[in-house]
Amino acid sequence: MANRSNQLIVPQATQALNQLKMEAAQELGVQLSPEGYNGNLTTREAGSIGGYITKRLVQIAEQQLSGGQR
Repeated sequence: MANRSNQLIVPQATQALNQLKMEAAQELGVQLSPEGYNGNLTTREAGSIGGYITKRLVQIAEQQLSGGQR
């Protein structure tokens, strides 16, 4: 069993983050496994999904900090 250090501070965010991951993969044309195991992804594919998610989370935070003005 792997020791996971990326524990969510808000466990209720799991579903939203999974949805964001699926949207990122679809936008980037990367196939994710519905069973949850994605060990077949290349480092580039996994990194591009992570980068996309980070970019979106920063955009969301910026919108919230600016009061939704955009």
